Amino acid sequence: MKGIILAGGEGTRLWPVTKATSKQLLAVWDKPMIFYPLSTLLLAGVRDILVVTGPGQAEAFEALLGDGSAFGVSIAYASQPRPEGIAQALLIGRDFLAGEGCALVLGDNLFHGDRLRERLRRAVRRPAGATVFAHPVRDPQRYGVLAFDGDGAPLDIIEKPASPPSNLAVTGFYLYDGTAPDRAAELRPSARGELEITDLNRSYLEDGELAVETLGRGCAWLDTGTPASLLQAAQFVQAIEERQGLKVGCPEETAFQLGLIDADGLAERARAYGSSEYGLYLAHLAREDGGVADPTGGLPVGSESRMSLP
Repeated sequence: MKGIILAGGEGTRLWPVTKATSKQLLAVWDKPMIFYPLSTLLLAGVRDILVVTGPGQAEAFEALLGDGSAFGVSIAYASQPRPEGIAQALLIGRDFLAGEGCALVLGDNLFHGDRLRERLRRAVRRPAGATVFAHPVRDPQRYGVLAFDGDGAPLDIIEKPASPPSNLAVTGFYLYDGTAPDRAAELRPSARGELEITDLNRSYLEDGELAVETLGRGCAWLDTGTPASLLQAAQFVQAIEERQGLKVGCPEETAFQLGLIDADGLAERARAYGSSEYGLYLAHLAREDGGVADPTGGLPVGSESRMSLP
């Protein structure tokens, strides 16, 4: 299965902050926003990734992520000429996917929690159809919300319902089989001129091929598309990292623990970040777990502890 990170759009809800840069390059506490969905794809087992950016933004993302080799994966880039809906990413990535299944994640979504890797891998193993990940929310009127029949099977997905049928919102992580680009090509733009991801998900639902994975109390889902939600996400990450001494959404660490890069590769990334707290954290991991004698190139190493994968 291949992966797509949708990092396009204009970030209008964050203007003027995003007038000069992509939203997905903004910081969520101590790292760029895109590090979080990238880490999620790594946990899901995805090793071939396409980053879909806004016009003229690919160079900045490539300067940050490179070709993916630093994380033990392959990363390519494509441009979204105009923000015409989430489902448009599947049309832009059609040649990249080449008929394979796809994990599509929004570049401003953050997932963290207990057994997340297990939940993702279980869903990826489904041979056909689509899977959406649902999370309970206090204000379902703001989201695409799932309705269920009496047996608990998904019945409908309703965008911003006035009377929500449940409190389970569809998150920004989706798994699709190889038919997704063809389905997306058959969608008609909505009243706001976009190819709606809800319509794509509904096409699978109508064919009886939509599965729902519910992320409960042990998992957190945050989007970062407004000033308030961006601050809340940063505070969430800060609280965990400062209390536990562990990083959230650190793709180098995830790659290292999954065996995608070795201790030398991790130490090289640590040196690239210099004496920053992030760089020192990676250097400590390389020294502690990999036996690298001097991963910092002479820089002092902090006392951070090793993170365990969800």
